[in-house]
Parts: sequence; C-alpha cells; structure tokens
Amino acid sequence: MAVTVVRDIEAGPEASTSGFAEEKPSWFTPKRLLVMFCIINMLNYVDRGVIASNGVNGSRGSCSGGTCSSGSGIQGDFNLSNFEDGVLSSAFMVGLLVASPIFASLAKIFPPPPPCSHNPFRLIGVGLLVWTIATAGCGCSFDFWSITICRMLVGVGEASFISLAAPFIDDNAPAAQKTAWLAMFYMCIPTGIALGYVYGGLVGGHLHWRAAFWGESILMLPFVILGFVIKPLELKGFTHNKKTKEYGPMLSPELQDETSNNGIKQGVPAIVEGLAEKLPEKSSLSSFGKKVMIEIHHFGKDMKELLQERVYVVNVAGYIFYNFVIGAYSYWGPKAGQDIYHMASADLMFGGITIVCGIFGTLAGGFILDKIDSTISNAFKLLSGATFLGAIFCFGAFCFKSLYGFIPFFSVGELLVFATQAPVNYICLHSVKPSLRPLSMAMSTVSIHILGDVPSSPIVGFIQDKIHNWRTTALLLTSILIGAFVCWFCGIFLHSVDRFNEESEHGVPATERSNLRPLLDDGNDEARTSQ
Repeated sequence: MAVTVVRDIEAGPEASTSGFAEEKPSWFTPKRLLVMFCIINMLNYVDRGVIASNGVNGSRGSCSGGTCSSGSGIQGDFNLSNFEDGVLSSAFMVGLLVASPIFASLAKIFPPPPPCSHNPFRLIGVGLLVWTIATAGCGCSFDFWSITICRMLVGVGEASFISLAAPFIDDNAPAAQKTAWLAMFYMCIPTGIALGYVYGGLVGGHLHWRAAFWGESILMLPFVILGFVIKPLELKGFTHNKKTKEYGPMLSPELQDETSNNGIKQGVPAIVEGLAEKLPEKSSLSSFGKKVMIEIHHFGKDMKELLQERVYVVNVAGYIFYNFVIGAYSYWGPKAGQDIYHMASADLMFGGITIVCGIFGTLAGGFILDKIDSTISNAFKLLSGATFLGAIFCFGAFCFKSLYGFIPFFSVGELLVFATQAPVNYICLHSVKPSLRPLSMAMSTVSIHILGDVPSSPIVGFIQDKIHNWRTTALLLTSILIGAFVCWFCGIFLHSVDRFNEESEHGVPATERSNLRPLLDDGNDEARTSQ
C-alpha cells in the first residue's frame, strides 16, 4: 500500500525500512502542546475582545445643541450604526463557518504520513498564517467593507485551529484528567476576551485602534512559524484506516497505476464507480471529477452518521442557545454596562469580571466533572444545573439599579455559566467515534456560530436601536439561557455511550490502543523499543 503509516507501533517492522518511519516529534510533550494551544486560543479570543472594547470599537459621532462630535474608534471613523457595528462583530464568523468543515474534511481526507502536505498539524499552521495576515489587514482598513472582508479572513484563519486543537488535546491528556485539560484550553475563551477588553481599551485609548490589531498580528507570528517547522503530528483514528485506502488514489501516484480488470482504479468506493465510468476517460476534468465525487460522498456519509447521534445533536442545540447569549454579552456588555450603570471604565470592569469568573468557572467545571466521574450523563447534569442557576443570577443582576448589586450577582452568574465550557465540549468529543471528532468539533462550531453569536450581535443591536433601553435589552437576552437549560436537561435522559473507547477504523481494539505509544513522547525511546 502506497500510503505508509506513520506510527511504527501500528505499522509493524516494515515501517522501519519504508523510509517513512516516524521520527520523534521534536521537543514536544503533551503539556507543552497544551500550553501552546492555550496561548493560541487566548490570542484568538483576545481579538474578539479587542473588536468589542470601547477603546477600539469606539462610538458614533453625535450632535447636540448645535455641537457635533466626530465619534471615536471604528464606529466613529466609519460612521457605523449599531446594526452595522453588530454585523462587523459577526463578519469573521462567515469565514469560520465556511472554512471549519473544509479543514475538518482535509484532516480526514489527507491522513498523516510525513510526505503528505495536508497533515492536520500543518493545517493549523496554514490557518494561523491567514489569521496573522488578516488581523494586520484590519489595522490597515479604510472603510466598513474593507474591515468586514478582513474580519471574514480572520475567521478562515481560526477555523483550522478550532476544528483540530481539541481532538489533539483529548488524545494526549491523561485519562483521569481529560475534562480538566479541556477546561484549561477553554478557559482561554473568557480570559482572552477579558484581556482583549483591557488590551483594546489601553492601546486604543493611548495609541490608536489600528495599533491594537497590528499588535495581535505580531504576537501570533511565532506560533505561525512553529506550526510549519515542528515535525507533523497525527490524530488518533486516522492511521492505516479504511478511509486511507479509499483515498489512496488521490494521494499516491503508485495507486493510480493499479487498476482492476474493468479499468476502474482500485480504492475508489463502489458507490462512486458507476459515476466514474460515465466520465470520459480522456477528459482533462475526469480525474478531478472523480476526486470531488469521492470527497462529497464521504463528507455526506460522515455528516449523516454525525446527525444520527442524538446525544451530540441535543448537546449542540443547547450550546447554540448558550452561545447566542454569551456572544452578545461579549460584544455589547461594555456598552450596556456603561449606559446602565455609568461605569467610568466599562472595558476594565467587564474585563476584570470576565477574566476572574472565566478562569475559575471554566476550570471548576472541568475538575468537578472529573471528580464526579467523566460520563456523558454527568456532563449533562452539570450543564443543566449550572446554566439554570447562572441564568437566574445574570437576570437578577440586570434588575439592580445599583452597580454594587449588579457586580456580585453578575459575577456569580458568569462563574456558573462558564462552568459549562469543558463539559459541553467533552460531550462533543466523546459522543462520536474517534474518526469523526474533528468533524464534530467543526460542525459544533458552525452551528453555535451560524445560529448563535452570528445573528445575536446584530439582533441585539437592532432591538436596542428600536427600544433605546439597554436594561430591557439585556434582560431579554439573558432569558434565552433557559433554552440551553431545557436542551441539556433533556440530554440527561438520553441513552448515551462514550464512543472514545470504541475500535478505531483501522481495527485496533480499545485495550490495545490504550497501550500504544502516546502521540507525543517525553523521550522514552527505550519503552518505545520494547513495544
């Protein structure tokens, strides 16, 4: 078979002489991988906090008593309405939604032997390069449409990382700390947004809003370089599997020369053979057409299998309601707080609350689930309980007229709401078989954004333009958390099976797979040899 397996432990002794035997992946260890991914994730969400901060987002110009002000920040420079401003916050989601399933499919279509240029880890490097260029472009934008296009490209760059980082972490986390490791990773979401508020407020206030985007680009550059120079890593569930055989003709010239008696290339799925025969053999588009049909067939097959997982679907439905609220909170929170409670430094206030509650809430959710036993049923119990109580506290916070009543209630509410981050993603990863995990994360991302925070910011901006009352708008928004509670509460009663321990597609039983050498080795070559 022309597509050679990377792992010598799985490929057998032949791998050592094939020329493609695995080399130890640099100085990486699982903990270093986790740290690197956490920093990258934090920078992604710093960008979201920056675009929402008052120092960068600014305010529209206004006229009163015959005196007009030109406004400040992006909204002032480009004279944006609240609706246009909301569209700007959601623009990067367009690129994210389009690119996430593409990167997830590439991770599965192109398995991880070293000769392959589409190794999942390399895809992250490509995505981060696009992100770096796009954020620099935001700082160079000259009108609404130019910055909107750059925001879309930011989403394209983030897509590869969002789809693939969590499966990498789940592969390498200690068995008793999987949820805790995911909690550390997802803790960077509120932390990054909070730091973005503070960073955007300080840089935008003292320098210029454009400088904030240029600074982000510079900070991400070292990780772009690491993504390309570090030796490629692989994901579990994609080594020497059936899909590798099916995609062999697309990956290897040798396989393209092997034909069956009827002239059809070996390795092409049977369902595609009939279509392939109808294509003209001498057509220049024939080969490309076959490849496209194969890719579409397998993507459709995987999507059908994913949507048949009721546990996964119910979990993502609750996540959509949750993200609708959190996305609008993160973007409009500083403006609402400044208007309702006349905060002197709304960016710093919301940033401080979010960073403290985000860190402790997210970590607590992961550690609690590990302590009570990491099962899908327990994860749903934790999700529904934390969301219900969090909704009550957040709703009550906006009912207070005093800032001193708002802060403690909203802090407790955010603490509870952020406790959902690790459990919800644990379910996404463990309710599907290993080879579907990148696609499950990609489609979860697509769903929560296209139905969640993409429409929420413009909708909240539109409502505020109509009623001109941030308190009422905030209360209406917070009540939507009840939808998340209902979905996750129903999930408790679903029959759930942890699919992570199922046989992978290459047929290695769970007991054997647990004894395989980790994806990232701490340098124990002797143990490797003894295996």
